[in-house]
Amino acid sequence: MLESLRKGAQTWVAKALLLILVASFGVWGISSSLVTGTSNAVVTVGDVKVSPTDFRLAYERQLSALSQRFGTRLTSEQARALGVENQVFAELVAGAALDQLSQDMSLGLSEDRLAQLIADDPAFKGPNGKFDRVAFSSILRNAGLREDDYINNRSQVAVRSQVVEAVSDGYKAPETLTNAIKQYQNEARSLDYLLLSNANIDPVKTPADDVISAWFEKNKDKYRAPEYRKIVYVALSPKDIADPSGIDDIALREDYEKNKDKYRTAEMRTVEQLTFPDRMTADEAATKLASGTTFDALVAEQGKMATDVLLGDFSKATMPDQTLAEAAFAIAAEGGTSPVVDGMFGPLILRATNIRPESTKTFEEVKEELRNEMALAQASQDLMAVHDRFEDAQANGAKIEEAANQTKLKAVTIEAVDSTGKGKDNEDISLPEESALLAEVFKTDVGLESAPVNYGRDGYVWYEVLDVFPERDRTLDEVRETVVADWTAEQQREALAKKAAEVAERVRKGEKIADIASDMGIAVETKAGLRRGVEDVVLSPAAVAAAFAGPLGHVANTAGVGGEGQIVLQVTDVNSDAAGDALTNVDQQIEAVARASGDDILDQMVSSLQTAYGVSINRSLAERSMQ
Repeated sequence: MLESLRKGAQTWVAKALLLILVASFGVWGISSSLVTGTSNAVVTVGDVKVSPTDFRLAYERQLSALSQRFGTRLTSEQARALGVENQVFAELVAGAALDQLSQDMSLGLSEDRLAQLIADDPAFKGPNGKFDRVAFSSILRNAGLREDDYINNRSQVAVRSQVVEAVSDGYKAPETLTNAIKQYQNEARSLDYLLLSNANIDPVKTPADDVISAWFEKNKDKYRAPEYRKIVYVALSPKDIADPSGIDDIALREDYEKNKDKYRTAEMRTVEQLTFPDRMTADEAATKLASGTTFDALVAEQGKMATDVLLGDFSKATMPDQTLAEAAFAIAAEGGTSPVVDGMFGPLILRATNIRPESTKTFEEVKEELRNEMALAQASQDLMAVHDRFEDAQANGAKIEEAANQTKLKAVTIEAVDSTGKGKDNEDISLPEESALLAEVFKTDVGLESAPVNYGRDGYVWYEVLDVFPERDRTLDEVRETVVADWTAEQQREALAKKAAEVAERVRKGEKIADIASDMGIAVETKAGLRRGVEDVVLSPAAVAAAFAGPLGHVANTAGVGGEGQIVLQVTDVNSDAAGDALTNVDQQIEAVARASGDDILDQMVSSLQTAYGVSINRSLAERSMQ
């Protein structure tokens, strides 16, 4: 974390430093002309001096910003490790250099312009969108700033910004560079390629014992046995103590009658609606329906499809418009239609199909399901009592298995499990709350009593480590089958890569890729419009990169997707201006280059100013100001 922040702190972000008053800090490199001074100023650049108070405030703001990023208040040692003090020195030196330049150039800001800048700040505007004096005072007070200090600081920032904008704003990247970027990003290529598999090489022979033994010794670390632990655990959850047989039919019947609506399924209908431009047209359609014209015929007359008039499947309660619901569920027969209904967007006629009447599951249908539910509910109420009895048994000296017997729980012994939940034969070991339980198991010593692990919402898992089997090197006999399979796969990959390289060389020497494919009994595949960096389901990232590694006619071979197989490719077309369907926003990239270049120019100017004006830093005074 410290390293990543150090790297971020070395980024040149001049504009953010100069134009944002309090919220952010950029970091400016201190030039080699810096010397340690002994004046009453912490930083001196030319005639501009930075007081100990200003340094302390800048340091505290930087420390506060970093602490917020880390989610904890940084100590002075941590701040020193992150280079916070040097960051603040760099910021103040850069600002002072620009202030000295502003004085030399007699730059200033009128009171009216300063007032307008403050009034235009969105942070100080009220609900009416205008400057709010009360909000202004409140925000500064909450930030620990005096109004005079803020106004002076705001004026200083505004003057600095004149220099910053004059130097870096509006910079345009050279046309040669922008053209190169466009060509690079817009370029699309077409390929012919072959997909080679193990079927294209001779089978790998079974290795001799001396061969496999030597290979195993070279790769022994891959087959090292991890640490295993033998454990016993006892799980307690409602399902572990639920007793459905203890729930009698009388209680079941009572609960069923009390919650009968739970087993009721409301009537459902598929509803369609045909809308009309006005009531007269709708009434004419209703007359046609009464005379025998079908609803489908009316839909066709309007040039609509069945999907255009389908609303969906609804119960009466779930229809979004209850006026329509009343009309739709008043239709008596399957496929029947409603009278004209005044909908939200005009008159319409509804049709109801696929009518499924309301139904209620009988007591006999739900009895066993209900019995299990009631048993689980009762178990949830009894769980803490069982938990307390288990804990009391252990407190009285009972082993975990004995405590399980006394509370009628099941103790489960696992002979060996590693930290990933695998057994010695690489089988998956089923454990309750596997991740949490394994994390605790591998932090606990043999025979120690530990607090239970939470199990689901209201359960517990007690455990004990019975034995530890340290990690070790496995013998060849233990993993021979796996080792032989891995050796064989490696030989196949090497042979296939060699074959692909041979094929690629034949293409480079002038043979047609189609002729080679025919000799090998495989097909020539093609890919058109391929762009840099795309993810392709057939071409691996290495193959995509290889396709752009040379000019038209370029030939390459690479591993396939996931390292499986080999790809031999030849570039058959290069389109350097395929901007019409570009996958990247080239204009945004060019703008980013221009911004970065402008900032680089600004950085160079500030560095030159530091050298020209001379810079001194009184570190001892700075340290005293932070005490």
